[in-house]
Amino acid sequence: MAPRKRNKLLRAVSVCLLLSGCATIAKLSFDDQFGPPAVVDRQVEADSSWGKRYRQQVKPILDQRCAVCHGCYDAPCQLQFTSPEGIDRGASQAIVYDGTRLTEVAPTRLFIDAPDTHAWRQKGFYPILNERRQTEFANTEASVFYRLLDLKLQHPLPVGNLLPETFTLGTNRQQECTNIENFAQFAQQNPLWGMPYALPGLNPREFAVLRNWLAAGAPYPKEPPLPVSFQLEVEDWEQFFNRDSLKGRLVARYLYEHLFLGHLYFEPLGSEYFFTLVRSSTPPGQPIELIATRRPYDNPGVERVYYRLQPVRSTLLAKTHMPYALNTQRMRNWESWFFDDGYEVNLLPGYDAETASNPFKAFAQIPVQTRYRFLIDEAHFTISGFIKGPVCRGQVALNVIQDRFWVFFLEPDHLENEIADKFLAEQSDHLRLPSEAESTLRPGLWLKYSGLQRAYLEAKYKALSGVLENQVPLNLNVVWDGDGKNDNAALTVFRHFDSATVVKGLVGEQPQTAWLIGYSVLERIHYLLVAGFDVYGNIGHQLLSRLYMDFLRMESEFNFLSLLPAETREREWGQWYEGVTGDVRDYVRDSSQLLYRQSDIVYRSDDPKQELFQRLQARFKPALSRKFLLSAPEAPPQHLVWLQQLARITGVQASLLPQVVIISVEDDSGQLHFYTLLHDNAHSNISSLLREESNRRPERDRVTVVRGILGAYPSAFWHLHEQSLPNLANAVSLLSSESDYQSLMNNFGIRRTNPLFWSFSDRLHDFYQQTQPVDFGLLDFNRLENR
Repeated sequence: MAPRKRNKLLRAVSVCLLLSGCATIAKLSFDDQFGPPAVVDRQVEADSSWGKRYRQQVKPILDQRCAVCHGCYDAPCQLQFTSPEGIDRGASQAIVYDGTRLTEVAPTRLFIDAPDTHAWRQKGFYPILNERRQTEFANTEASVFYRLLDLKLQHPLPVGNLLPETFTLGTNRQQECTNIENFAQFAQQNPLWGMPYALPGLNPREFAVLRNWLAAGAPYPKEPPLPVSFQLEVEDWEQFFNRDSLKGRLVARYLYEHLFLGHLYFEPLGSEYFFTLVRSSTPPGQPIELIATRRPYDNPGVERVYYRLQPVRSTLLAKTHMPYALNTQRMRNWESWFFDDGYEVNLLPGYDAETASNPFKAFAQIPVQTRYRFLIDEAHFTISGFIKGPVCRGQVALNVIQDRFWVFFLEPDHLENEIADKFLAEQSDHLRLPSEAESTLRPGLWLKYSGLQRAYLEAKYKALSGVLENQVPLNLNVVWDGDGKNDNAALTVFRHFDSATVVKGLVGEQPQTAWLIGYSVLERIHYLLVAGFDVYGNIGHQLLSRLYMDFLRMESEFNFLSLLPAETREREWGQWYEGVTGDVRDYVRDSSQLLYRQSDIVYRSDDPKQELFQRLQARFKPALSRKFLLSAPEAPPQHLVWLQQLARITGVQASLLPQVVIISVEDDSGQLHFYTLLHDNAHSNISSLLREESNRRPERDRVTVVRGILGAYPSAFWHLHEQSLPNLANAVSLLSSESDYQSLMNNFGIRRTNPLFWSFSDRLHDFYQQTQPVDFGLLDFNRLENR
């Protein structure tokens, strides 16, 4: 070895030895001062003094100042402040969203993958609370949590509009996860990194409340029993989910595999309590013994599975909150769809990967129309699974969809039950999903699944052209209108670069593309990106899931194209897939040619797509949600003209804007009105997995402005008096450079460094909760910009 390399290696080894030695000395020092570490039982009675103080004083601060950055899978250092159990669990150096790992890792889902803090210590989580001798001094001095709060108190954010470059921001930033033994070194190297990180510190009252709580040992109350009215509802619904018949058990399995991410609530009783549907080895009436598996359809390892309703114990977050109402009408519908039909169930499907990962095999005995009715009855919830589930985080995961598009659904009565059941049963092998390969990438899998998809499309269009040629006119009647009353019939999906949102209604100007989804696509989306997606899987599993989604997007787009005149279809997909070459272009061309016949819609204009959108909007009008429309009566008319001017921003000006901007407009009475501005990023096509930037067309970027709060990850906050709306609209329309945008933020922005940041955040969340009480969840501040 060359002398220079040898000396460099020796220095590196010396540094490692020194650091490990310092850590050992620090640990010995803490052990000498406060005794050896041991997990502490922090639970107290719900009606005790600290039980009440925790709920009334401590929890609101933890929610409003900590959980907004530390929640769910993407919490920094896996440190979750959404529940006291998450705080007690502590932190980990391991990263959940790791797009480079070659092998799957063990899941670390709070409340699922370990029963208590002792078990989390065995899984590598280290404490942020004191686990040594329980004295007031030790509970602060040996607590990472307190030391981080105190670090911010001693070193507040520097004065200025922008944070210094020493701060690392964004969801993919380098993690710095310190334990108590290394804290002194961490604080010396990063004095400005106290909590809340890269945001203003707590006010004196908030700091005192948390300091006293931590000094007392961080006690938190036991969960009180459910009120009797809720317990009775639980008993009724658990009886529904746990029938002894083969049909009842198969239906319950189907419902569970589609609702396991949902937050179920009893609509007649309000949204005070939410529940998750879980698998248990114990029947109703006994304590839940959770069956923890990697995927919801994995082998439970018990002879009989029971489906139970477990209260949600964590603070609700907008990025994961998926409410689903249980009520009398829903039970009647499920009874009618799943049990009153004359079909029989003679054998329960197994849990082998090939069967369990393929819903067309596992649930072949349940009629297709029944399954489809269930999925589209709450289509917003169904689509939300891949928008708010673990899959949907990061640019690579999201670049499979356009920045804004509309979603429609095929009419459930479009195919007769017997025809649909027979066809999908025959095609079940062609509809196999990558999740059957679990988390292992094998050579040739992409070609394998592209071949299966092509074979399915050929069979599908052959069946449609042959069997249904003279039975079903290809007109607007094939599009589900929500039966005239269900507002799930039309949805809008927004992509915000590395996150996404789906809402009811047709929001914004007419988009470039739209999806028309049928049962097979909707079911495959769910089993590909929700039930079958493993966030702890390896890079192969994650990339293959994303690549397969290309096929489902294309099929949905081609379904929509089939409604247009045949002579305009190629022109349209040519614009949607501008610049694609090679295998992708061949696949698009060949697949689009399977559009089997001329549309039966008579078009009268030179722009059939625009005309089609207008007709669909008219068709959906009775059921169409107007919740986010600027023209809704709740929006003050004096705001409308300027907000509409903002919504007309295009090109360079739009390209300089953040992905999601929440705009607060204050009127003369002091009342706040909130709007959301969304940046629609244009692309020549979205068929490139890793070269998205080369497909960007910023000169075509657009803006959508909606009423209320939309999106879980705001990028920026603007606050102004309504008299300044003209100035804001004009400033945005004149943007031409980054310095112009910084000037705009100087005038209207609530930056991370703003002393009023937390008071603005509180008013924002208050408004959100008051106007959307069922859908409300805390926003996530990890994507707030520093511009």
